[in-house]
Amino acid sequence: MSFIFKAIAHIQLAAPKESEDVAREFFRDILGFNEIEKPVELQKRGGVWFGFGNYQIHIGIEEPFSPAKKAHPAFEVEKIEELKQHIINNGVDVIEDDNLPGAKRFYTSDPFGNRIEFLEWIKE
Repeated sequence: MSFIFKAIAHIQLAAPKESEDVAREFFRDILGFNEIEKPVELQKRGGVWFGFGNYQIHIGIEEPFSPAKKAHPAFEVEKIEELKQHIINNGVDVIEDDNLPGAKRFYTSDPFGNRIEFLEWIKE
């Protein structure tokens, strides 16, 4: 094979119709991701895009909508305890999980019920 995978271009999560402002409140205002302007041609479809570093999260409108309860993105973070407390302080529930050896991690759901994982590798 001569092809090479270089990176993940983006992660897409689904949301119900007319939920862009709710997505902004969570992904931009709580998590601190930057909003990315969608190309004009794609703006007609609704949804909103966010990014951090070289990564993008696309919130796409899906009708009928059904949240992803098992499939999920996992974000590696620094200072996970601070992030967890920040999320809790903003009224978002977290589920702690200590089943991954060598990592601290927890799960939450976005406002639409999509599962999201945050983890930090423990340095020994």
